[in-house]
Amino acid sequence: MHYGYIGLGNLGAACAGCLLKAGFEVTVFDLNKTLAEPLIAAGAKWAESAEDVAASVDHVITCLPSPAVSEKVLRQILPVMKKGASWIEMSTLGRDDVLALAKVAEAAGVRMLELPVTGGVHLAYRGEITMLPGGDKDLVDLHWKAFEAMGNRIFHMGPLGSSSIIKVITNMLAFIHLKACGEALMLAKRGGLDLGQAWHAIAASSGNSFVHETEGALILNGSYDIAFSLDLALKDLGFALGFGKEFGVPLELASMTNQTYVAAKAAYGGDAQSPMIAKLLEDLLGTDLRAPGFPARLE
Repeated sequence: MHYGYIGLGNLGAACAGCLLKAGFEVTVFDLNKTLAEPLIAAGAKWAESAEDVAASVDHVITCLPSPAVSEKVLRQILPVMKKGASWIEMSTLGRDDVLALAKVAEAAGVRMLELPVTGGVHLAYRGEITMLPGGDKDLVDLHWKAFEAMGNRIFHMGPLGSSSIIKVITNMLAFIHLKACGEALMLAKRGGLDLGQAWHAIAASSGNSFVHETEGALILNGSYDIAFSLDLALKDLGFALGFGKEFGVPLELASMTNQTYVAAKAAYGGDAQSPMIAKLLEDLLGTDLRAPGFPARLE
């Protein structure tokens, strides 16, 4: 099948590249053409607009920064999409956004799948990210080979809207774990321990987490560069807190973590990297969390 991919940020570029490596024909578009240049060099076709993508491919995948942008692009592409085309939305949206946009697409004769992912951009480049499709099973089955090209673990979460909930849950946990990781590393540093050894000991302990192994290493390097911003984290925490209200679940740790991210945005700006919540503690205590031998970015 010939896929169109619109939105070539960190995640989009990685996933579009995996489709190419798996032998799919891919046409790409982004407002910033320079983001597409590595994909074009690898064999992707370039389109001059989102509409041009949609008119030339079998199915369209989008990976965009906000629900408002997703709706804008959807309304641009619907009039020119081929009969029987699917729209696969990989952006992180709220459940209500997913259901509302699915109705817009359905009115134009286009079926939607939501496809949030989790695990980090470094895994997306390796084709090893976890994929969480939501929507009709026959549509999930139709695109399964594409999902396998982009990720190595795939969980069909149920009807549309289901995946947006689990995606928010996984991100909420990651942000809470990151706050805990920063505090743990600071305890080790102020307690006089070798931070590198402490990191390895935690990684081999019952206190380990995926976040400790990945973002914890970037904190010790000092780059904090996980390719995920404070603004994006605050968006996802907002979704989580909204679900807490809707479902009647008190989210005490998520609420506290949200305030930490608000403080980090005030200190470093919304474009700063998500792990820089640890830098708040470093700045407060005048104590850095550097250790040799840790990477600036994850491979």
